[in-house]
Amino acid sequence: MGRRGRRLNIQTNMTDDIYVTDVAKGNNLMATKFAFIGSGVMAEAIIAGLLKKKLVRPEQIVASHPRANRRDELFDKYKIRVFENNVDAVRSTQDSETAMVLLCVKPQRLPAVLRELKGVVESEQLVLSVVAGAKMETISAQLENRKIIRAMPNTPAQIGRGITAWTCTDEVSEYERSQVKDLLTALGRELFVETENMIDMATALSATGPTYIFLVMEALTDAGVHMGFSREMAKDLVQETMLGSVLFAIESHKHPAELRNMVTSPGGTSAAAIYEMEKGGLRTVLSKAVYAAYQRAGALGQKK
Repeated sequence: MGRRGRRLNIQTNMTDDIYVTDVAKGNNLMATKFAFIGSGVMAEAIIAGLLKKKLVRPEQIVASHPRANRRDELFDKYKIRVFENNVDAVRSTQDSETAMVLLCVKPQRLPAVLRELKGVVESEQLVLSVVAGAKMETISAQLENRKIIRAMPNTPAQIGRGITAWTCTDEVSEYERSQVKDLLTALGRELFVETENMIDMATALSATGPTYIFLVMEALTDAGVHMGFSREMAKDLVQETMLGSVLFAIESHKHPAELRNMVTSPGGTSAAAIYEMEKGGLRTVLSKAVYAAYQRAGALGQKK
């Protein structure tokens, strides 16, 4: 960046498969201020993660939101400054050594926000977008800035267990990429992808993925109620089964098909259940659902 401060050494510890920066040794974010444009669920998840892991201090973060009650809520919870105006939020960070602008608005709001911030965001500032479908080229052209990062977190980021796919323009330096990595680890795991099209793919697979999981959870819980369990008991059985299965799959390092075969005895309950799911086209439905989400992500990027 134009106002880049000195680089700090990083030391990391591994906790629950999430890398957490050792603040005692310094990190890449402590000299940076952050302007969150839009203060919805995902913006709050990032803010909460940064503060919880002590990667930054509250005074390094500002945000914007049009509603006074939301501004008051964010100040009460996180002790950060929250502006009504997007321009004021960005300008309030530009007295620091480095400043990053995070675009966290709804896709339909982005064109107006970009027009508003044109000429306000400096050409050397990092701009990170979590706006679904928004192309880096579009953001770059509107803001006249070539340092664009596009990231796609998912809902579990709210509890620090998300996974975020991200990419960036060539003008983002290696040091700046390390800053982005530090920031995204506040949400869980981060995965750099080589092409922007992979962000749309991740939007369909991992960002939309919790939707598929929640629907399956709902359907299985309803099935338990249909058999005679109370809804609370059915919910507990389903949630713990899904959580345990995922953790077992991670630790076993086995292919899902191999794991499924392990629990499928000839003529048993699993075999009977699998027969019905295959007959109902479960695989095909899931594949079509992911592809529909992928097409929709691409379509969002085409809209003016």
